[in-house]
Formats: sequence, structure tokens, C-alpha cells
Amino acid sequence: MKEEKTKCRANEQNESSLAFPNVADIQAKPKWGRHPKESRKTHCVMVRFDNDEWLKFLTMFEQSGVYAKAVFVKARVFGDTFRVLQTDKTLLDYYTKLSAFHAQYRAIGNNYNQTVKELKSRFSEKKAMALLYKLEKQTVELAALSRQIVELTHKFEERWSQKSV
Repeated sequence: MKEEKTKCRANEQNESSLAFPNVADIQAKPKWGRHPKESRKTHCVMVRFDNDEWLKFLTMFEQSGVYAKAVFVKARVFGDTFRVLQTDKTLLDYYTKLSAFHAQYRAIGNNYNQTVKELKSRFSEKKAMALLYKLEKQTVELAALSRQIVELTHKFEERWSQKSV
């Protein structure tokens, strides 16, 4: 009976050592949880602003486009360059509408090809030529309109785009 108890205890110890690894093994190679950082940030600096300074700080922070205030402050302290990113909503709207127009223009070209193919296969030559003549007039108007759009876009870019010097 004593032999059975000692065998059971030995089995329990072997099972417990498998279930709970050695503490030294865990510290050497963490298998779960957060991995330790190479250089932990342990020093903290606190800065206080009055209302005017705080508003100025917030506008500078928002203009920088940085994701965190702490990163922004560290960049200023260590002398990184300060970049201001500004987006013009009207320029963005213009290019969005121009892109939508370009998609419609491509769809018209696709429909044009399908129409010409159907005209040749479904109608007599005389009737197809008459319809193609009307289609050609509309195509010339569409091409003139597209040239005007390109010219206006070039004028718009010359006037409003920001060029880096």
C-alpha cells in the first residue's frame, strides 16, 4: 500500500512539472503574454500649459498629423523637423468628381462600341450609316467637352496646386 502511494506521488510530481514549467524557464523564454521591450520607457516628464499655450499646442499638434501628443512633444524636444500637412477640401472634391466623370466617360466608350457592333449586325447598311452619322456627331461633341475639361483641369492645377520649392 505504501508503494502504491509513493508511485502515485511520483506520478503527480511528474504531471505537475509538465503542467507548471520551471520559473527559470519562463523568465528565459516567455511563451505567452506581452514580450518585454528592449528599452523600457521609465522616465516621465510633466508639462503644464495655460489656456493660450494649450490652444497653440493643440493647433500645432493637429497640423503635424502625428498620432499621439507624446510623440509630438518628443519630436519637438529632440529637434525633429516640424511638418504641417494641410488638405484642401475643394481640391479633394474636384478630383473626386473628376474621377467619377472619368468612370462615366469610360462607360460611354464601352456603350459606344457595343452600339456600333449591334448597328452593323442588326440593320441594313444604309440605315446603319444614318445612325452612325448621328452617333458620330454626339461623339465629336463629347470629345470637345473632354478637351474643355482637360484645359480647365490644367488651369485649376496651375492656379491652386501647391508646388514645393
